[in-house]
Amino acid sequence: MKFISKTFKLLPVLFLVFGLTSCSDDDDNNDGPVAMDTTVIDVALENNLTSLAAALEATGLVSTLQGPGPFTVFAPSNDAFTTFLTNANVDLNNMTTDEEALVTNVLLNHVIIGNNLMASDLIAAESGYTNTAATGPNNENLSLYFSTSNGVMINGLSTVTDPDKTATNGTIHIVDTVIDLPTIATFATSNPALSILVDALTYADTGNPTVPYIATVSDNTAGPFTVFAPANDAFVALLAELELTALTDLDTDTVNSVLLYHIVGANVQSDELTTGAVGTLGGSIDADTSNFTLTDQNGRVSNIITSLVDVQSINGVVHVIDRVILPPPAVD
Repeated sequence: MKFISKTFKLLPVLFLVFGLTSCSDDDDNNDGPVAMDTTVIDVALENNLTSLAAALEATGLVSTLQGPGPFTVFAPSNDAFTTFLTNANVDLNNMTTDEEALVTNVLLNHVIIGNNLMASDLIAAESGYTNTAATGPNNENLSLYFSTSNGVMINGLSTVTDPDKTATNGTIHIVDTVIDLPTIATFATSNPALSILVDALTYADTGNPTVPYIATVSDNTAGPFTVFAPANDAFVALLAELELTALTDLDTDTVNSVLLYHIVGANVQSDELTTGAVGTLGGSIDADTSNFTLTDQNGRVSNIITSLVDVQSINGVVHVIDRVILPPPAVD
């Protein structure tokens, strides 16, 4: 907390300097007082977010957030940040290189650069994805999912408790939990439109899966992977196509085989996808980047939903598709 104590000790001096400057300006200019810039760092201190401020100082991010922005900052409360540091066993005053890199990336995962989002903007959008300043595989910016059906929530875990703390260079929204680096599982479980995919992964895990699906997509050290994630409507259409009533009408080995055709063993963003064969963990499918489609070995075409691509996590990237990819029929 050295940064905070130094800051408070300097405040009387700063107020004196500002007062003298103001008087000087008044002497030179009779048009009225000059408006002073207030950065998101100032607003964090005004709202007693001392743990966040100390972490920003320890990682050298103060000067970044004193820049022009604009910034949207989801700022953890003191209790939230203390809990994070305790669970991570990190001492801000004695960090290893790896710990500093982790804390820096976690802090950046709370910052949206270039967009000043008010709570009303998020509520109007209802839900969606945006990028944070944190980075993952191939130095790609991580994604953030917000939803507003039950208050403003971030990645399905952090709730905005005190919104719209405005500064000259952005806005702070205070949240009750540190927004940890997201995994593929984070985005699959936070977005209700992907709930049947989560059910399929869970069901496959009850059998003899090629990989333990839920554990793998939840592991921030796994991968990276690219997941072509069927939306709920895609699974509903598949059940109708196969004349089934539930996923559990299929055996777990079949579900495992289906899931493998949706996973690539590399982090492939949409602008890196090329027309031609794409090697999944199950086998080859064909991509056509002229119309953003995937075709399985049965000739069935899945559209990649262009508004739901490049959902980047720490262990891979998700592209949502509108039809389930199927393996070729078994050869007798």
